[in-house]
Amino acid sequence: MGVKTKVYTELFKNSFSIPMKIEYWNGEIVKLGDGEIEAFIKINEPLDWKKVSEDASIALAEAYMDKKIEINGPLKELIVSAYGNKESFLESKKFRLLKIVQKHDKKKSSEDIQYHYDIGNDFYEHWLDNSMTYSCAYFKSENDSLEKAQEQKIEHILNKLRLKPTDHLLDIGCGWGNLIITAAQKYGVKATGCTLSKEQYNLVNKKIERANLKDLVAVELLDYRDAAKGKVKYDKIASVGMFEHVGKENIPEYISCIKKLLKDRGLALIHGISGQRDFYDDSLGTNGFLNKYIFPGGYIPSLAELMIPINQENMSLIDLESLRRHYQLTLDEWYRRFKENWDVILADKGERFMRMWEVYLQGCAAIFESGNLDVCQYLIEKGTDNTRPLTRKYME
Repeated sequence: MGVKTKVYTELFKNSFSIPMKIEYWNGEIVKLGDGEIEAFIKINEPLDWKKVSEDASIALAEAYMDKKIEINGPLKELIVSAYGNKESFLESKKFRLLKIVQKHDKKKSSEDIQYHYDIGNDFYEHWLDNSMTYSCAYFKSENDSLEKAQEQKIEHILNKLRLKPTDHLLDIGCGWGNLIITAAQKYGVKATGCTLSKEQYNLVNKKIERANLKDLVAVELLDYRDAAKGKVKYDKIASVGMFEHVGKENIPEYISCIKKLLKDRGLALIHGISGQRDFYDDSLGTNGFLNKYIFPGGYIPSLAELMIPINQENMSLIDLESLRRHYQLTLDEWYRRFKENWDVILADKGERFMRMWEVYLQGCAAIFESGNLDVCQYLIEKGTDNTRPLTRKYME
């Protein structure tokens, strides 16, 4: 076996635990692991090993996107096995460089959000549920439909916030508006959303008009930092799938803005991806492939990185809930729908884009299935409210 192929064999041997067969560009075939073959990897041409050694997640994903590597077998299970191995290219520090965007100014934040969310509403319509909710759903049963699970997620959040008709609710990073519209329809509250995505902003306005909710619901194309400079205070705040975009150094400012926007004795429900990991290991908060191709500037904080500024702002965490398995189920369903509409999306986006999003959706499902990351709901109180129920039953 040539020196080059030996290097690849060692990389895959140290990364994956499932039995597999590898075919190299020169016709050599290698079998790894014991038992029946679960995956067949074909490497069509040598890769740039310097790029692999610098950041294997980028190099191998790009090779898959460009069909330099082809995989016949369960991509998600391959990635799950890599996350379960501390010597794999996804876990070992020798295969990644620390590349964290430390601070996002408003212009950069807007560009990053529009890069991902302004791909086109029609693209997301192909694989999200009918409400266009692009965050972790809430499954009361594994047999729940995605539509039902997303409705349950919105209800779960609004129940935790204990909405009253007199409340004014703010949704920071409101997406396509499902939460604010549901809050107005079901609870009669006044609801405002803010987003940096022009595509989302335009669609939310159309949905508000169709639902005849102009008197109760509004959406603004606005950065959360600018919202915090205004005079309006809110009884309740929701922020779903947002803090992953603010940047490591901006997390304290994000929490500070939430405090400024809340009235005394107000509640904030923050829902987002968090790492139950070493607070001091920044390299675990970012992924080269996701940062370059999917969520530029993204950073996943540890639990401590959120809790410390919450405490520093003299706010109280009154409930914390892990929804890790719920996000795995959500991503599995998104991917199923993505594959179901593959040909339609392919005609518009092209094969490289499709393979890139396949890595993203399957890779993220693997992240949550392996327990590498978590998604949590943080219920935060500003001040002390002794009218809060004594049990968690009101949340169900």
